[in-house]
Amino acid sequence: MEQLLRDYKQFLSDYITNLKEQNLYNGQNYVRQLIQKNVAPEDVINIHRKAVDEIFDGLPESLSHAYDFLIEVMVQYGLKTREHQSLLVQKEELRIEMDIAARIQNILLKTTIPKLEKLDIGMISEPIRKMNGDYVHFIYDERNDLSVAVADVVGKGVPAALCMSMVKNGLETLEYGNYEPSYILQVLNRIIEKSVDDGMFVSSFYGRYDLEKGILTYSSAGHEPALYFNSNDGSFYDLESKGLLLGVMPEVKYPQFNIQLEENDFIMIVTDGVTEIRNYEVAESRKLLKEIAFTLRHLSAQEMCEKIYVELQRLQDYNLNDDFTIVILKK
Repeated sequence: MEQLLRDYKQFLSDYITNLKEQNLYNGQNYVRQLIQKNVAPEDVINIHRKAVDEIFDGLPESLSHAYDFLIEVMVQYGLKTREHQSLLVQKEELRIEMDIAARIQNILLKTTIPKLEKLDIGMISEPIRKMNGDYVHFIYDERNDLSVAVADVVGKGVPAALCMSMVKNGLETLEYGNYEPSYILQVLNRIIEKSVDDGMFVSSFYGRYDLEKGILTYSSAGHEPALYFNSNDGSFYDLESKGLLLGVMPEVKYPQFNIQLEENDFIMIVTDGVTEIRNYEVAESRKLLKEIAFTLRHLSAQEMCEKIYVELQRLQDYNLNDDFTIVILKK
């Protein structure tokens, strides 16, 4: 500290004597060295005080007390500054980790939309944060069936992403078993109930579409009701299916239903981020969603998904409340 005092005293004395920019510049560079050496703010002030005291051969008592006060204040300032810097470092480390986790999630949960002649499929899934709490899974098998699962974790961030990975693994395990939607939800429920925290649950819609017969067999686990558009009467119908969220209880039975699709009919499967529109009740949001989809019914399934997303974003000033996922199956 004595060497620091001597150096600083020289810089200060040169500036007081000459009042030149070069002397001031030398002092500024010296302060940068002090920062690199992690000299605390209160120690810098104390060095300045001692240098002034030696240059002017003593300080008035009142000025000395003023320096004492400033030093005490800067002690707290220094502590808070170091605490803030530590938080900034932690925040940056967390940001880097989240970026890596998001890239891994995108790889693990990547969804490919099947291209089929007898069914037009559209999908959009946009997270509000880096990690997506929604997941869409398609299965097309040689029996000419298309299965689709849409899942939404009650939660956000890394825990939700890990839970979704578990859902995906479960779906892939059951992929070639030709199981009914109700059975698949039962199995997923047991997996999630045993493997995740008590406070984390998953809603899911699972449907299997027979491309030859045009019949959709579906089941739901506490998920937002899908919408069925009947092109003959131009009306929408809610596909209600009462089922408990996945992960709540170990042994749960899920009912399943069938619906026949005709030419230009479509099914719209959404997560609650689509229907929880700001300043709208859920019933009003679903009504609005139907009105928007009706005006877009002449478009392809993918175009419908994209334009609905843009319109709902616009209505909420481009600030969505939750992860946003829509899947449309159009005959």
